[in-house]
Amino acid sequence: MNRRPDPQQKDAGPAGELAGIQEQTSLAQAQLEQVRKKLAAAQIELDDTRAARLVEANERLVLATLAAQRAAEASALALQEVAQAAALDPLTELPNRVLLRARLAVAISKARQNGGCVALLVLDLTDFRQINDTLGHAVGDQVLKIAARCLTAAVRESDTVSRHGSDEFLILLPDIPGAAQALDVAAELVAALAAPTRLDAHVLRLAAAVGISLYPDDGEDADSLVDRAIAAMYRAKWRGLDSFAFRDEPATRERSLELRTLESLRNPLTRHEMVLAEHQREHGLLQEANAQLVVAALSARELQAAAESAQRRQIEFLGVLAHELRHPLAPIRNAAALLGRIPDGGSVLVRTQALLERQVSNMSRMVGDLLDVSRVNTGRLRIESRTVDLIDLLDEVVDTCRPAMDARLQNFNVLLPARAIEVHGDPVRLAQVFNNLLDNASKYTPKGGNIRLTAAATADEVQVTVSDNGIGIAAAALANIFDPFVQDVHATEFDSSGLGIGLTVVRELVQAHQGTVRVTSSGKGAGSQFKITLPLIAAGAPGSEAPVRLPAPQAP
Repeated sequence: MNRRPDPQQKDAGPAGELAGIQEQTSLAQAQLEQVRKKLAAAQIELDDTRAARLVEANERLVLATLAAQRAAEASALALQEVAQAAALDPLTELPNRVLLRARLAVAISKARQNGGCVALLVLDLTDFRQINDTLGHAVGDQVLKIAARCLTAAVRESDTVSRHGSDEFLILLPDIPGAAQALDVAAELVAALAAPTRLDAHVLRLAAAVGISLYPDDGEDADSLVDRAIAAMYRAKWRGLDSFAFRDEPATRERSLELRTLESLRNPLTRHEMVLAEHQREHGLLQEANAQLVVAALSARELQAAAESAQRRQIEFLGVLAHELRHPLAPIRNAAALLGRIPDGGSVLVRTQALLERQVSNMSRMVGDLLDVSRVNTGRLRIESRTVDLIDLLDEVVDTCRPAMDARLQNFNVLLPARAIEVHGDPVRLAQVFNNLLDNASKYTPKGGNIRLTAAATADEVQVTVSDNGIGIAAAALANIFDPFVQDVHATEFDSSGLGIGLTVVRELVQAHQGTVRVTSSGKGAGSQFKITLPLIAAGAPGSEAPVRLPAPQAP
């Protein structure tokens, strides 16, 4: 059976559905609001992240830009340095021909605008090849550097000096009044190079030939001016001139090139004429040098004669002085002897007598040396020769010199052969030689030092050596130690007594006995060693008792 619907239920159905729909709508709106909030939050989060990333990207972009800018600046600087280096000659550091031509073009442009004048000089070092061949390429490079500095210093700051070839230079003179001023500059350049310059052991005086071209007289472009200047340089070189400039010539590039070709291919006759002229000039200089040499020789002879005369007068004066000094020595010696005879003189008197005797002995030795030097140089030194036993003579010398060494607490070692060694000579003069050497050894050796005397004979000669470990002889004084009045500086500081003639007397007396004397020393503080070599008497040779008069020394 069918049931009819309840109206109340019918009314409750739509309302319920609407309420459900409203409830669902409210729920959906709430959910939508939550989604909207989440979306807003996500949007904010996204915006913050994007902004941060954008700032970070921006910073990276700025850093990359700065790095790129620095790299670009470094590259530009390197490029500029490379360009500058490429524009300079590597040897002389002068502008090269490319840079010179660029500056020449600018100078011509400015001169064309204001109606000015430009000069171009080509300078050739005429004797550079000879320098290079004779002294080598290393010296040649140094010469080119010197020439570059010289030329640069001789021109204005606005001028340009450029190296054009091996030994050629281009000099650009912008804004110059005219040809006369260009010729003046050329003369100044030649004079500057000709000034003497020292290069190691060499003194250089460089010669040069200069060719001159002018804008607009000799051409209106760089090539014409260069060709015309080179042609003028060749003309100056062939004619032996310092500088040359063409006049009354067509100012065209073709004519400039033609002149350059013609001047570089001069015929051999012209070259021969130039060489002949150079030889004639050298011959004239040689004659002048010979004349000066003759005058110098005459002057030198006059100076030598004057020096010899002065030396003779000096020696004569020394002889007179020695004789005059000898006169008061005898009374002083006698007075000293009388002091010793005074009874009960006391210790002071004894010391006074000893002091007087020592000083009189020193004066006697110096006066004797002066007389001997005078006699040697005037040929009046007498050698009383006879057969002498050198060992006996050295024993007597040792006895004479030992007390002075004992007073200085010096060790004196003597090593002599046991057998006799006979020489032909004057025993007094030979004793004087060895006394001088041993006295010097003791005087220039500090207290407690060592002195040694040795003698050794061979088949035909005997060598006597006096050595010490004293103050030594400086290398500078060693070569002239036997010259009269020569004393080592540090020796006079150690002991200032003496005149510096004792070793001169030693040398002259040894040479008078046909012997030699040599000295060696390793320098200050290293001691010294004197070696005397004398000839032995040959077996069976008779001794001579006749006195020998030494000849006067020959003038050098």
